[in-house]
Amino acid sequence: MTLRLYDTRRGGLQTFEPIPGRDSVGLYVCGVTPYDTGHLGHAFTYVSFDVLHRYLEYLGHDVVYVQNLTDVDDDMLRKARETGEDYLALGNRWVTTFLTEMAGLNWLPPDHLPRATQHVPQMIVLIERLLDAGLAYASDGHVYFSVAGDPAFGEVSHVPSEEMLTIANERGNVPDMPGKRDPLDFVLWQRSLPDEPSWESPWGPGRPGWHIECSAMSMTYLGNRFEIHGGGADLAFPHHEAERAQSEGATGERPFVSWWMHTGMLHEGGAKMSKSLGNLVLVRDLLRDHSGDAIRHYLVSNHYRTEVHYDADALERSARAAALLRAASARAGEPGPGELAPALVQARDRFLAALDDDLDTPSAMVELESLARMALETGDGALAAQAGAQVRELGGRILGLRLATVPERSTVAA
Repeated sequence: MTLRLYDTRRGGLQTFEPIPGRDSVGLYVCGVTPYDTGHLGHAFTYVSFDVLHRYLEYLGHDVVYVQNLTDVDDDMLRKARETGEDYLALGNRWVTTFLTEMAGLNWLPPDHLPRATQHVPQMIVLIERLLDAGLAYASDGHVYFSVAGDPAFGEVSHVPSEEMLTIANERGNVPDMPGKRDPLDFVLWQRSLPDEPSWESPWGPGRPGWHIECSAMSMTYLGNRFEIHGGGADLAFPHHEAERAQSEGATGERPFVSWWMHTGMLHEGGAKMSKSLGNLVLVRDLLRDHSGDAIRHYLVSNHYRTEVHYDADALERSARAAALLRAASARAGEPGPGELAPALVQARDRFLAALDDDLDTPSAMVELESLARMALETGDGALAAQAGAQVRELGGRILGLRLATVPERSTVAA
């Protein structure tokens, strides 16, 4: 089979093909806003894209993976104001926590982990280009993107126009900011309050809007066009919609991204897991009682696009399954000159076919566990060694379970 991935913009599965003429596949995933602890919903997104990262490399692609840190925005500054802490110190503390928790889940660090505060000059350049193109306007120290100037606005998320303002307002838009021509127009640059950080700009001292941050950071490391942009489903609108509009508007190149990929939301107690509702299942709490493999097994046992309702019993089942896989991998022998047994070849092929089908990790896990049972139940020592080696190769290298040596990666400095 050939890898097919779901593209939110085009609304269906599309055969994966890198952009011609590029040396590597670009993968950008919207990262954390480091003002508080992470929860299992965040981990679901980052583990899902970690599997994609690993599988693309398994298929022979050179991947440049970028995941940003939104270390200046309304939430960061509000939390710093509440705690009386410097916003950068606050961010550093929670970035360290995030990286530690993700290391516990055997997450491969990105090639680049850029901070928004380090890329303000690139943001200013993009805003100037949008002004020159007539797609943005300045008003009393603020700069806004004019949604009316982009007839394609809405093509990523497919949100009906009559619902856009309501959803945008729920997700951070302020409709009555000074000088807005349309309440849906979004902020590219804004005046800073007296207690907020500020950068000099052609429109006066201020700070960037949220959406322009990701455009600047992704384009700095991956260029004006790249293959995959990922994040949680709640980012499709307005964040990714705005990113697409302003990026293509600033460069004139289209499409900005070939695949927009979105993970489903994690729910607890009948509602989406969120800090505002307080219904969080924290990764650090789970790691006290469960192995990283158990948590990772639980996450990848759900398809990345599904809505997941946290189930403590399912996590316990994953802990038992992870122990089974670990025992099977312990029977692995060194690959010998002989051919794999037909039953192993068939199970491996079904595993890879599942991943080719939009990263169907639940079906892939079924095949991995069947290989584990072969390794543990057969009386044939050679077959057990081969099956154990397949568990180690597929479960470790692709699904990221700590059953095999993880490829070395450069440490990304917090």
